[in-house]
Amino acid sequence: MMDLISDLPDDVVRDCLFRVSYRQLPAVTAVCKGWKTEIELPEFRRWRKSTGHSQKLVVMSQTRIDSDKCGSEFVKCPMNPVYGLTIFEPDTGAWSDLPPAPGLGSGLPMFCQLAGVGYDLVVMGGWDPNSWKASNSVFIYNFMSAKWRRGTDMPGGPRTFFACASDSDRTVYVAGGHDEDKNALRSAFAYDVARDEWVELPQMSRERDECKAVFRRGKLHVIGGYGTEMQGRFERSAEAFDVATWRWSQMEEDFLGSATCPRTCVQGDDERIFMCVDGEVVALQGSTWQAVAKVPAEIRNVAFVRTWQGALMLVGSSGYGEPHMAFVLDIRSWNWRKLETPEYTGHVQSGCLLEI
Repeated sequence: MMDLISDLPDDVVRDCLFRVSYRQLPAVTAVCKGWKTEIELPEFRRWRKSTGHSQKLVVMSQTRIDSDKCGSEFVKCPMNPVYGLTIFEPDTGAWSDLPPAPGLGSGLPMFCQLAGVGYDLVVMGGWDPNSWKASNSVFIYNFMSAKWRRGTDMPGGPRTFFACASDSDRTVYVAGGHDEDKNALRSAFAYDVARDEWVELPQMSRERDECKAVFRRGKLHVIGGYGTEMQGRFERSAEAFDVATWRWSQMEEDFLGSATCPRTCVQGDDERIFMCVDGEVVALQGSTWQAVAKVPAEIRNVAFVRTWQGALMLVGSSGYGEPHMAFVLDIRSWNWRKLETPEYTGHVQSGCLLEI
């Protein structure tokens, strides 16, 4: 086997490769076959993370500014807002855009879901921005190659407002939502991103429209939602799918503290689940929800919540149609800091965290 660089120990070269910015990975993998092979090894991402050189990226589906048409009040301007992909880098505070996927020149599907798996960003479902019809499409952006590819469509027909979560390694899970006739669904599927294969899971115990999913401790937890006959009246229950046993657990009827929309539920790095309820950030401690912080006074409508090690990010606005602001909560001190968002003040519909 050839050396990664002549006359240099491979360990030294690897240490240099670990430090490469995610933005430079496409260029570095194109230098030579040896570097490309090294970076594409499954172990490389684990080594990069263990040495403290991985980079966290929050990727969001966010409305775009058209300053020529809307000036500073762009959020209030468009009847049909155009969504694009925004990247926020927690370590540097930098904001940037991702290029649109081929075939999505009119913007992302509204209400699409995002999931991160290894070096891949997976964009699933939503409403076609031109026809307003529900789609079961899957688009995948690979940060190593900086290229998009089309994935196999979600099975079971178009669905909207489904729950989505990933194990961050290779699998994305979808559950619930509703079909084109507004019937709430019990079905769930697992998508192996590398193999581009879907597998149907056993059905959930209940229909769950507008539910939320988190993946923790080897289980897919599907939280809240409502059945077809409930028409927006959320319930408090949750159920979990154990990947090892391929079975759903017994229903937890009172999982949520109140019957509310669970869209702000998010898994913390310390195994706690956080969500925003009535102006407070609450955390699930054991089997009890406890208030841990007040939502910043500037925020009336919470649009998006995401966590990473020791921090919780919140994006929201002071009211309908107002510019969105972003804050980060230090989970150790419970102190907020406001982020500089440049022009990235549009509404956020969904998002995910990747560690590259």
